[in-house]
Amino acid sequence: MPQTSAATTDTALNTAASWWLRPVEKIPHVPEKTLNTFKKLAGERAVDLLLHLPTNVIDRRHTSTIADARNAEATTLLVTVESVKLAFRKGRAPNRILVTDDSGTMELVYFGNSSWLTRAYPEGEQVIIHGVVEESKSVTGRKKIMHPDVWPAKRGLENIARLWPKYPATAGLTQGWMTRAIQELLQEAQEQPLPEWLPDDLAEQHKWPNFADALLAMHDPENPKVLDPHHPARVRLAFDEIFINQLILMHARRTAKQQRGIAHGTVDDKQQRFYSNLPFELTADQNTVLSEIDADMSAPQPMLRLIQGDVGSGKTVVALAAIIRCVENGHQGVLMAPTGILAEQHYQAAKKWLEPLGITVALLTGKLTAAEKKRLKEHIRDGFAQVIIGTHALVQEDVIFDNAGLIAIDEQHRFGVRQRLQLTNHDPAPDVLLLTATPIPRTLALSFYGDMDVSAIRSKPPGRQPITTNALPLERLEDVVRNMQRLLDKDEQAYWICPLVDESEKSDLAAASDRAELLQQFYGDKIGLLHGKMKAAEKEETLNRFRDGEIRILVSTTVVEVGVDVPNATAIIIEHAERFGLSQLHQLRGRVGRGSKASSCLLLYDSRIGEYGQARIDAMRQTNDGFDLSEEDLKLRGPGEVLGNRQSGLQVTRLADLSAHKDLMPIAHDHAERILEQGTTPEQRTLLNLLVHLFNKQDAGKLLLAG
Repeated sequence: MPQTSAATTDTALNTAASWWLRPVEKIPHVPEKTLNTFKKLAGERAVDLLLHLPTNVIDRRHTSTIADARNAEATTLLVTVESVKLAFRKGRAPNRILVTDDSGTMELVYFGNSSWLTRAYPEGEQVIIHGVVEESKSVTGRKKIMHPDVWPAKRGLENIARLWPKYPATAGLTQGWMTRAIQELLQEAQEQPLPEWLPDDLAEQHKWPNFADALLAMHDPENPKVLDPHHPARVRLAFDEIFINQLILMHARRTAKQQRGIAHGTVDDKQQRFYSNLPFELTADQNTVLSEIDADMSAPQPMLRLIQGDVGSGKTVVALAAIIRCVENGHQGVLMAPTGILAEQHYQAAKKWLEPLGITVALLTGKLTAAEKKRLKEHIRDGFAQVIIGTHALVQEDVIFDNAGLIAIDEQHRFGVRQRLQLTNHDPAPDVLLLTATPIPRTLALSFYGDMDVSAIRSKPPGRQPITTNALPLERLEDVVRNMQRLLDKDEQAYWICPLVDESEKSDLAAASDRAELLQQFYGDKIGLLHGKMKAAEKEETLNRFRDGEIRILVSTTVVEVGVDVPNATAIIIEHAERFGLSQLHQLRGRVGRGSKASSCLLLYDSRIGEYGQARIDAMRQTNDGFDLSEEDLKLRGPGEVLGNRQSGLQVTRLADLSAHKDLMPIAHDHAERILEQGTTPEQRTLLNLLVHLFNKQDAGKLLLAG
């Protein structure tokens, strides 16, 4: 075999890469008017279309003659077109086509647009059809097919009578268009082979095909088993995606560790005085996390740590302790929250615990007047404000910190990456502490937060009582309303959560405003209403009245999901609980049980609840542990739903199912770590960079180009 030079290899690789990564200006067989729709659905590059994997198969393997075709059976037939009779009244009457073969006659029926039928069914010519056979009601003994698929006979019966992929679609796109476009790209892809970027021993050990062959197997299925997430073709594609994610995250973490950070030195007595003033002992988990934070802050590299803490586990205390250390070392501490309600609560807690230590605390939110904002921003710029708490207002261009040393972001999954980067883009780089009360399954944490150190606070502060969770059908609503009197007699308070603000003709969900009116009929002015459409001042007034006990039952939408802390609230009723995700139900349940009194959560559900809804209700009744619920949520809903829209629109994976493919994570992690430890050759870096681009990770992948 003749030797191949490196230059020849590079040329072949560049040619193949340019084909796979090329923008697809025109897609074969897809009408121009639907081209943008197709691109939005799948992507704009050749590889994006090939990564648009089928989610099902259409079995057209069974063939028969008209005489042998059985009722209710899907079959593929080669027939001759006898006549095409289009409906006189478009859209109402059926279009009827008669077809024959040597064994008999069959009727094909289409409703709707008929303009294409005469082209698809030229009289006197043969066509291939596929559909479910029925008995005709108009002619006794005649068989018919409603809306069959049709192809010209020249396509060949053997090419049609096989398994066909079925793709995720959207309005305006047909399966036929997508299938033909992707099949044509597949044929071209065979002429543009990609080199193998995985070590031979790794691919051979797991019996994985190469990348291109895996795609071919997915789009041209030999049997339905190819759709199984554990099929070797799907596993190979999933591994490539998980691996490149891990490599990018780990490289990013190492790069961040090389930044110039702030080594927060020894502390004086402020932190110890803070601990002494707390009315409770810190839990073992809190002490462990604080030790991890202290070690991070002592190092000259910037800290990037995620604190996962269940609802009510005491994350805020940990964040305040870290902020105190930052201030003691001459730097400003910043705490950003996603809502004004949560920011206000953090501000009140910080004033209570930090101002007695001589630390100045400021609150920056959108509701301040222009003059107040200007004065506060001056205090931030000149360093008079030592601790700054706020919402998105903190990332405005005219907010300039004097000497930011620690950025803490609460409910961080509600902020975009760009917001986080904007807040932390300083030299030296400040320490970053991310907080979330929505525990994330370990598999997702590794995939989504692989560039961070992760800590967990699972235990609750002493004295907290477990929350009893029960469920009732909505038919018992009136009983529940009347029984609220028992709670009021004990001088306790409650939340009543509804999915909507006002009744909608398109929905039968309970409306917060209507539910408040119903409860007011029983309990008068003891009822309050809170929802996201209210002005900030109205929300604050309502919450203050609830905290002060003037409002005894607060009817609300999910605006109270985070950030409301009223220890005297001992009950929460959640209507249409079957419509909420597990993590959201758990967050809502966490509004109670924040004091020393026994608390309860009542889930009101539609009696027509499905299996999935029932599973969530059962899970809520069985455990109060948010970490256990996050794992259950992953099983029930999958990673996309668990992370949800709140993850700033970021899609963790496109091909990998992080539940089914969780066993790939440690393999990918070890492979990525080995590459970073051993280093790479120029050829390996080129291949890895290609993989980065194939999965459209090039923004993050720029880190790899440095070698």
